[in-house]
Amino acid sequence: MTNMTEILSFTLVGLADHLLTMNALFVLFLLIYLMTLITNLLIFFLVLTDYHLHNPMYFFLANLAFLDMSYSSVTVPRMLFDLVMKSRSISIPACIAQVFFYLSFVCSEVFLLSAMSYDRYIAICHPLHYKLIMSWRVCTCMASLVWVAGCSVSLVYTLFLLRLSFCRTSSIHNFFCDLPHLYQITCTDPFINMMVIFLFSGSIGLGAFLLTFLSYVYIFSTILRVHSKTGKKKAFSTCTSHLTVVFIFYGSFIFIYLVPSSSNMVNLNKLFSVITTLINPLLNPLIYSLRNKDLMEALMKSYYHLKLIQVSW
Repeated sequence: MTNMTEILSFTLVGLADHLLTMNALFVLFLLIYLMTLITNLLIFFLVLTDYHLHNPMYFFLANLAFLDMSYSSVTVPRMLFDLVMKSRSISIPACIAQVFFYLSFVCSEVFLLSAMSYDRYIAICHPLHYKLIMSWRVCTCMASLVWVAGCSVSLVYTLFLLRLSFCRTSSIHNFFCDLPHLYQITCTDPFINMMVIFLFSGSIGLGAFLLTFLSYVYIFSTILRVHSKTGKKKAFSTCTSHLTVVFIFYGSFIFIYLVPSSSNMVNLNKLFSVITTLINPLLNPLIYSLRNKDLMEALMKSYYHLKLIQVSW
């Protein structure tokens, strides 16, 4: 039997090695990350404080804002730290913890997008029964189920990750720990892990995607039957923001997890990792806020209230 030295820590290769490039990326990504936190916190605050936004659609939107902040915060601060520090070492327990929390928030967002599509389906296809079907009790149960399901799926992936040992190399060719990169450097056969992912993704993940897809099939069929152009425009406007977020989210993650990885795809994989962890969480609040009159009105109200408070002081 060949002697193998088991690795106790990994080295995150990161995005660049040139000092000037690293400094430029640090400034750029720090600004994007701060904007992500500010915009998502702003949406969360507006939904929480403005009475006119206390309805199911904005309740789910507040959950989306919290999830975007969360899974971005699992990876980006570590990336910013590595851009300014020479040591990029991360222990195996810390790496596995990062995988768990990252997948928890990402899986929860998959289920949340399905819940949001179902909410839009009820609002457009069954408007007279909307308040009865989407009661606060139902919305709270759906949100709780989203979080529990996301954490449960991530826990299963993480527990199976513990069976792997690492002895080939300590280099992870990305700026954070993720399942595809860990499978590439393990000296244990990851076939069982891949089968678990295939089964869970094929059943739960595909089910969530089908719920989103079918919801919009019924939504568009209902909209096409509307005779009024104003009615059609109003119905489309309530769905386009969510549909845009769905396409961007699924598109970027499909590339990372379903496109076969190779040495030629390393830099492209890093690019899509930046998009999913840094760009998507910033785009989501911008997509919703810029196309939503209620959110803009709530923002203006908050701004005027702050001005009145400052004047009174």
